[in-house]
Amino acid sequence: MSWTDDRVEVLKTMWGEGKSASQIAKELGGVTRNAVIGKVHRLGLSNRATTAAKPTTKEKPAAKESAKATAPKAKKPEPVVEPVAKPVNLPLRRPIIKAGQPLPPQPSANEISAEALATVKEVEKTAKQLNLMELTERVCKWPVGDPATENFWFCGHPVQQGKPYCEAHVAVAFQPMSSRRDRRASR
Repeated sequence: MSWTDDRVEVLKTMWGEGKSASQIAKELGGVTRNAVIGKVHRLGLSNRATTAAKPTTKEKPAAKESAKATAPKAKKPEPVVEPVAKPVNLPLRRPIIKAGQPLPPQPSANEISAEALATVKEVEKTAKQLNLMELTERVCKWPVGDPATENFWFCGHPVQQGKPYCEAHVAVAFQPMSSRRDRRASR
């Protein structure tokens, strides 16, 4: 189904008359309610002013006339239409890291045990230093260095079973829940 000019005009007319998206979809045929809603938003028709229905009162005509004669003329209150706030599309702000720039701060020693950091440093000295194309499910995929430079590589040691990293990197990446909870409480 494509939105021809004729179908769009029917949509605009029916939407302006206050018809629901389901009613419009049924009238147009071959289009879903959601497609109608999407088209309405793309056309910018989504802000329909709603008016409150007038309450019906069943008074006798004589009672109405006598009430009009004794009551002072009051201005009719205008219906209040609440403005609909349009969402503001703000761009996502992501840090841009260029080649040669320092990376964001790495976890400090108080977050990861000094012993684990020392072990990682020793393991990285003997790492195979694989590039992305050399990775398999059997090698440690721990990234080392700045990805924007040529001095970037992956560990490459044999992985711990069921994990993506070697034993040393698993100790840093997967910390027991209790130690994480303790760190969070001390902040």
